[in-house]
Amino acid sequence: MSPSREAPEDQVDTSDVGGLGEIIPDPLIPVWRRIERIQSFRETHGNTYVTALEALTAIALAVGYVWWVYLYFYGGAVSL
Repeated sequence: MSPSREAPEDQVDTSDVGGLGEIIPDPLIPVWRRIERIQSFRETHGNTYVTALEALTAIALAVGYVWWVYLYFYGGAVSL
């Protein structure tokens, strides 16, 4: 590429690009607004949100494991 020509990326104006909202059909706009709200929530509270979900998952797995151990050792004997 010669130095006098601009790169293709420089020839395109990307200053006012709005994302997929511009090409979503009108009947799907309410669904798209919901997705945008979720994305903005994740951008704002992403780390806290993930940490909370990891904590809830860990608690649920621990409770499930304790329940399994209880049933294994103290559950009623099943005779076949």
